[in-house]
Amino acid sequence: MRRHAAVPTRKMAKRTARATTGFFPLAPWDAVPSGAARGRSPFFNRVYDLVRRIPRGRITSYGAIARALGVPRGARTVGWALSACPDDVPWHRVVNAQGKISWRPTGGYVLQRALLRREGVRFSRAGRIDFEKFGWKAL
Repeated sequence: MRRHAAVPTRKMAKRTARATTGFFPLAPWDAVPSGAARGRSPFFNRVYDLVRRIPRGRITSYGAIARALGVPRGARTVGWALSACPDDVPWHRVVNAQGKISWRPTGGYVLQRALLRREGVRFSRAGRIDFEKFGWKAL
């Protein structure tokens, strides 16, 4: 007999119990920063705090932010955080490791390019940004 997805199994119940009883230790990025927004992941809040520090006319990559936060393979998580960021976070200053604007299913390429150009960031004919010239050196 096939179980319905909504019916919890014993394995799921054990996993949930372990997660809610503190069986798993907290990762270093789980410390809640000061002024953390309610309902958001502590890691996401750390991403937002770091991205807010990127100066106008400078860029960095998703991977560089992840490494700076102590999660060297967390570039996708940084991308997820920026896809849900508040309005005061300059998300457009983060590009992929090739110096290109990453494709999104919701669009946004034209908007991100326009915001970066308004800040003085220049693109090559291939659509790349020179990290040597426009990269944020603080990371």
